[in-house]
Amino acid sequence: MSVSPFFLQLHSAYQAEMDDLSFDSEGRDVLRQRLVDKRKELSFLLQMIEVSPEMVAVVFHQGFRFPLPAVMDHLLSHDADELPEWDTLADAAQLTPWAQDLMQVILSEPMGPWFMTVAASLEYMRGKLDAAPATPADEAVDDDDGDDQARFDEHEDDETRARDEAGADWMVEQGFDRKD
Repeated sequence: MSVSPFFLQLHSAYQAEMDDLSFDSEGRDVLRQRLVDKRKELSFLLQMIEVSPEMVAVVFHQGFRFPLPAVMDHLLSHDADELPEWDTLADAAQLTPWAQDLMQVILSEPMGPWFMTVAASLEYMRGKLDAAPATPADEAVDDDDGDDQARFDEHEDDETRARDEAGADWMVEQGFDRKD
C-alpha cells in the first residue's frame, strides 16, 4: 500500500495530538475526558478544519467502522486535492451513532465533506498502525514519516494488493481516475 505524503504528514500530527490528549502531567490516562471536552468545543474547532485538520479529527476517535478496508487503503494514496467526496465513502467509512451528530455539524461547513474524508482516513491509519505488530526495528526508532511509510510497506502482502485493486476499482466506479 502506498501512502501519500499528505497523509504521512497528517498521521504524524494526528498521533502527536492523540498523545497530547492521552495523559496528564502526572501520567494518568485522561484521554476519554479530554475527548469529551474537545467534542463540546466543536463549534470553536470548526475554524481549524482546513488549516489543522488533525486537531479537529480527534473528536471522531473511535467513531468510525471500516467495513471496506481496501477502499480506505486506496484512499490513503491520494493527496489533499484528490480526495473523493465524503458521501461516496458511505460504505467504506461508517460512523457510530454518537459520531453522526458531530458529522452533521461538520458537514454544514464549506470544507466539511473534505474534512470528514480526512478524519476517517486519519482514524483508519491510526487503527491500522495500532493493529500492526511491532518489530524490533519499530521499537528502536522514533515514529517519523519515513518510519510510518516503512511500517505500512512492511505489512503489504498479496491480500493487501488485492484489496488495493478492489479499492481502485471502486474509486473508478465513483468516477475518479485510476491512481497508479
